[in-house]
Amino acid sequence: MKRYPKVIQCDERGQLVIPKVIRTDLGIGTGTGFWLHCITAEGILLKKVEAPKLGEEEMISEIKEKSEKLGIKKSNLSKTILSYDSQNEGDLEVI
Repeated sequence: MKRYPKVIQCDERGQLVIPKVIRTDLGIGTGTGFWLHCITAEGILLKKVEAPKLGEEEMISEIKEKSEKLGIKKSNLSKTILSYDSQNEGDLEVI
């Protein structure tokens, strides 16, 4: 793993900018979520949240079981999964 000794500054709103080379190498884009861990004596640690892939069997099974309650037609579920799988990568919208 590459190490990036960089100094960045916090702005007046408390925001930090992750340098572009790091965002590119780590696959960080708009909508990427992070876990923020406060390490008392050291500072903070950001850990990228990996969005679960829609094709995972547990998630598909749960959606199938709850499809009627959620108002999802089971006939459309397979089409939606194929459409999602054809995308390169989805953005994490809500954490």
